[in-house]
Amino acid sequence: MTQEQSRNQAVEAQADSTGANNGEEGAEGAESAPLGKRRWRLSRRGFLIGMGAAGASLAVGAYFGRPALHLYMAENLAASEPAGSSFMQLDSDPPLWLEVLEDSRIRLSVVKVEMGQGVHTSIAQIAVEELGISWADLVVAQADTTSGLVDGFGTGGSLSVAASYDPLRKAAAGLRSLLQREAAAELGVSEAALRVEGRGFVVADGPAARADFYSLAAALSSWDFPEEEQLALKPADEFTVIGQPVARVDVPDKVTGQAVYGYDMRMPEMLYGAVARPPTLEATLLNASPGEAEAIEGVEAFVIDVENGFAGVAARSRSAAWAAVNSMETEWDEGHLWQQEEIDALIEPAGEGGVTIQREGNAEAALGKGTTVLATYYTPFAVQAPLEAPAALADFQDGQVRVWVSTQFQERAKGQIAEALGVETETVQVVPTYLGGGFGSKLDTRVAIEAARLSKAAGAPVHVGWDRVEAMHNGYLRPPTKNVLSGALDESGRIIAVEHLQGSSDVAFSFLPGFLSLVMGADFGATIAARVEYDVPNRTVTAWRRTLPVWTGWWRGLGLFPNTFAVESFIDELAAAAGADPLQFRLDHLPESRAGARMRAVLEAVAELSDWGRPPAAGRARGIACHMSNTMVAEVAEISVDETTGEISVHELACAVDCGLVVNPDGAKAQIEGNVMWGVGSTLIEQAYVKDGRLELNNFESYPLLTMREAPNVRSVLVDTGIKTPYGMGEPPIGPVGAAVANAFTAATGRRIRTLPMTPARVLEALA
Repeated sequence: MTQEQSRNQAVEAQADSTGANNGEEGAEGAESAPLGKRRWRLSRRGFLIGMGAAGASLAVGAYFGRPALHLYMAENLAASEPAGSSFMQLDSDPPLWLEVLEDSRIRLSVVKVEMGQGVHTSIAQIAVEELGISWADLVVAQADTTSGLVDGFGTGGSLSVAASYDPLRKAAAGLRSLLQREAAAELGVSEAALRVEGRGFVVADGPAARADFYSLAAALSSWDFPEEEQLALKPADEFTVIGQPVARVDVPDKVTGQAVYGYDMRMPEMLYGAVARPPTLEATLLNASPGEAEAIEGVEAFVIDVENGFAGVAARSRSAAWAAVNSMETEWDEGHLWQQEEIDALIEPAGEGGVTIQREGNAEAALGKGTTVLATYYTPFAVQAPLEAPAALADFQDGQVRVWVSTQFQERAKGQIAEALGVETETVQVVPTYLGGGFGSKLDTRVAIEAARLSKAAGAPVHVGWDRVEAMHNGYLRPPTKNVLSGALDESGRIIAVEHLQGSSDVAFSFLPGFLSLVMGADFGATIAARVEYDVPNRTVTAWRRTLPVWTGWWRGLGLFPNTFAVESFIDELAAAAGADPLQFRLDHLPESRAGARMRAVLEAVAELSDWGRPPAAGRARGIACHMSNTMVAEVAEISVDETTGEISVHELACAVDCGLVVNPDGAKAQIEGNVMWGVGSTLIEQAYVKDGRLELNNFESYPLLTMREAPNVRSVLVDTGIKTPYGMGEPPIGPVGAAVANAFTAATGRRIRTLPMTPARVLEALA
């Protein structure tokens, strides 16, 4: 088959799903021209499993009523293992991820976006391992929405590597098998006689005879891949790339300044856009007109859509755009001017609307027996605060829309841009750039929509870049959370009952179809880690989902940080009531299960790493906390408290993690460090609040972050308990940080702080 024939075949195979290739190079460097992509069908098994679970859930709900459905969904979600493609399919029928280039290198198109977490490197390691090629012979490119790789989940949930692992291994093994079969025919030997060397195959006992990848691909008359069950995947004990630290594929472009972020995007004759922002949380646009802004030099176009609350301007400079939007005549209904105290009252976990997400035994009856402990914990609003604010460049020409944007979810952006412009989705191409951090904030697609609307009106490319104040005021926040816990101990000091009442607002449900809230009841994003995973015979967890005037949504770890702060602080309070060592108390209450055994290994590892059994240095104290899920995490914080100033110093934080199969240990440890730093900042410093209907935020002077001076020394260990598939690492280590610090504070002072952040004022109040 000629190169032209193979390209035509590929285009015909993808005509319904991909559209025209724009010919642009990937985000991580230019490379040789590719041979056309081929389609490969993956199994629908994961999809059928999902449909079966949903069908069973609906049947349970119909038979027993909605509360039973909600409990059933929560139990099944908690029991799931979101590690592979059975949990999250990139697409039930994706095109091939891999292309053979003219120089016989292999290009990998990655649908997940790189926002500093190193995901392109880890995913590339999976491909290289199965292909058997050298690290230098793989080229990594960011896929856009015309690639045919459809990701209906986006980049988040700590699932990028885990969800890519199984399908990408199969894709790479399939390509290797296909080319090896062709090489065997060309060289007149058996497939078993061949090995990969350089950019092709050689005969094992005669290296002079070789066939390069590109010539093999060009010669193929058909691209019939082996069935999944016929694929020869490399055994884990033979891995040489997976599990090893490798150089980050994104670092060279970032070091040399070639990396392009959303804020960096430029085009000839490009304009700059700005949009009028609501002055209060509940403000609605009543009227708008250009007013004096029409006279500002450089202004090119206005877009005013009062019905949809949009008033924007495009100009020849960003300063002119900002000046113009500030000079527009806008009239707003400010709505109710909310105060923080009113919002705090809304999340009270009591009254109607509670959804039970865990029930075992009879906690209510058991709480009347033995020693009873009661405690209430509170965490505030928090901001994601990535280094790069939202930014996008849109070009609307001849009915086609191209948008370059810092986004964690290009498919969502594509659909919402099409809807906003009233065009077909096939006319929209979204190209993800590098992201200067995301942490959940860049699942918001509004900046891309704003740029597209202004480009359509101006007839020219338009770049919209929010400033820091816009990002602080107009993004969504981590919701405040209130946790009320009650527990009872028997005479031996063992927990016999725990009741957990949790109140918060939307996280996942802010972005998902409304019917899911009816099916699931509780927002799984807000309630993550609220369940009691210890071996307690009587456990009840009830969650209240409250509607707030503040837009809340994804924040690193979702509800993991606030709920783990509450549950793990409470476990320490129960340990104190029992007169038990906090570590041993946790070990004694682990379930007799595979999960319990994994958690035991992690707790013992962090105890060794932190010297738990030895007294800390004078003036210091330690606290421990852990989180049980697919990824097991245990942490020990070592702190000191200045009782004069109220300042808490976190000196050391030891972290042990079992995240299953580790693809890149350097990347995993970097994720631990990043999570710890943010967790310490959220524990000691970060809080957002509402006053007079507005968020009291402007920039980092009103929302300080942890500095290098305050950063702890982080030590970590990756614990291998024999899991042969990767689990998430992007978010789990943030969970126990707050509780570990809070428990250390109690060990140091004998006092307990149950409200975050643990500011000097709160410390002094606790010590008074």
